[in-house]
Amino acid sequence: MIPADPDRVVSAARAWLGTPYHDQASLKGVGCDCLGLARGVWRAVVGPEPFPIPAYSRDWGETGPREVLAEGARRMMIEVSPAEAGPGALVLFRMKPRAIAKHVGILTAPDSFLHAYERLGVIEEPLTPSWRRRIAFAFLFPQR
Repeated sequence: MIPADPDRVVSAARAWLGTPYHDQASLKGVGCDCLGLARGVWRAVVGPEPFPIPAYSRDWGETGPREVLAEGARRMMIEVSPAEAGPGALVLFRMKPRAIAKHVGILTAPDSFLHAYERLGVIEEPLTPSWRRRIAFAFLFPQR
């Protein structure tokens, strides 16, 4: 797979800024959660989603033997190490130690990222040390 143009990914992601937060939704300007944002960027950059996304738990502290989001991303994206991830990369955050990585963001610059956050909707904010140390996985969107 060849990676998509990072500028195109960042532009597609920024088009979602201001979209209200809505659990398990993916409609630009209407509502989305963090995975819904990633799904919308996928549709803009790559095309139709390859499979339906099943319902999922909102529990960021959930533990278990499987990294379901990472496994799904590996099936259709290009995995890179978090240290190599740059603008346009999809990053998966582990919000609590030993928990499953369940929060998703898109890097927009070396020091900023965009994500959908409850009560705030889609925002772009600094990739602080606190956020950076939570990155568990990173993936690149493929070219169409």
